[in-house]
Amino acid sequence: MMFSNDFWHPLKFSLQVASISVIIVCFFGIVFARLLYNKSFKGKMLLETFLMLPIVLPPTVIGFLLIYFFGRHSPVGAFIEEFFQHSIMFTPWAAIIASTTVAFPLMYQSVKLGFQAVDIDIENAARVDGGNKMKVFLFVSLPLSLPSVISGLIMSFARALGEFGATLMFAGNIPGKTQTAPTAIYVAMESGNMSLAWSFVLSMVVISFLMLLLSNFVQKKP
Repeated sequence: MMFSNDFWHPLKFSLQVASISVIIVCFFGIVFARLLYNKSFKGKMLLETFLMLPIVLPPTVIGFLLIYFFGRHSPVGAFIEEFFQHSIMFTPWAAIIASTTVAFPLMYQSVKLGFQAVDIDIENAARVDGGNKMKVFLFVSLPLSLPSVISGLIMSFARALGEFGATLMFAGNIPGKTQTAPTAIYVAMESGNMSLAWSFVLSMVVISFLMLLLSNFVQKKP
């Protein structure tokens, strides 16, 4: 049973979705963290609270909001459907958007803490030596924050891999198309196929354990 297509496709699709989501959250997490971590302006707390909101919202709420903003009756959803001749709902991209949404706060928070830990005197010394803001960021701040960036990537990947509620609502549970490992576990249990359910559960436990182990190793590495 473990080697059937019923097992491999959802697991492979989940890994693909998590991988693409991590690439997206890596870019936006670094950008937003860099823009906000040492800035002080009116409304900053509200903006950061909004960015962190997906980490505390129930998955069904996130799924509902994604349907509202990307559904065919919304301006964004209507534009996507007109441009691509297809709604984004119940497609692999819907699963990617859902996973990216829930994984972003972990990446943002980790990278922001990494930037905050960089010694400001080192950055100032680099500026005195002629480095502009971009060079200081690319060759000083970012390398010194690399452990936090890697840790954020690992945790975001694990979160994206395990996303269930928002994905189920927004992308659906279409076998061979949008079915992820978490939704496949739910279906397997509902149908009484416990051997398949256990195959998914054990696979997810092993992957998640390895992700956490790697994250701890990166954080403790001098």
